[in-house]
Amino acid sequence: MKGKSFPARFISFEGIDGCGKSTLMDGLSRWLDEAGIHSIRTREPGGTPMGESVRELLLDPAYKGMNQQAEVLLYTASRAQLVDEVIRPALEKGIWVLTDRYIDATLAYQGYGRGLDLAILRRLQDWATGGLWPDRTILLDCDLDTAMLRMRGRNSRPDRMELETRAFHQRVRDGYLALAAEEPDRILIMDASKSVEEVAEDLHAALRRASMF
Repeated sequence: MKGKSFPARFISFEGIDGCGKSTLMDGLSRWLDEAGIHSIRTREPGGTPMGESVRELLLDPAYKGMNQQAEVLLYTASRAQLVDEVIRPALEKGIWVLTDRYIDATLAYQGYGRGLDLAILRRLQDWATGGLWPDRTILLDCDLDTAMLRMRGRNSRPDRMELETRAFHQRVRDGYLALAAEEPDRILIMDASKSVEEVAEDLHAALRRASMF
């Protein structure tokens, strides 16, 4: 694969907190670099100076009483800026984009988790991003016990979303699986209960089957 030219791809990584998104994304980034494919990594909320400021608000436990609509709009504002400032310009230059969360996170967390109207959320995201959806979404799926054990192992202060109830996180996980069932061609489910090495192998094989390389 080294030296070959491939069209720019937009890949998002999704899953409940503790599923291993960041680790897998880092691994894919290194793999692409070794293959001579230029890529950038980003994250949501965040990825831009404005987005990082919004991230602090969204994840600060001090704002545990945040209004649900305000939460959606803050996530969406960060996303709109990220698309305009980072994602779309990179893709136009032929650079692959890997992002830790994107639109599906809003559908899973605010839609299934909070119970907000999915149709409204989809229209809002389409408007904010100019209809830009990932070429592929990698859904890292594992049970809540595994995810929570991993989060405890981070030795860091839980953020506002991580402090949500177990029932909330279960609804989010179920929501992600429902989204994957609706769009099996775009959303690839990876068994995140496996070792990092095994999941990475599964991911590379899945992307090849999807004709990404």
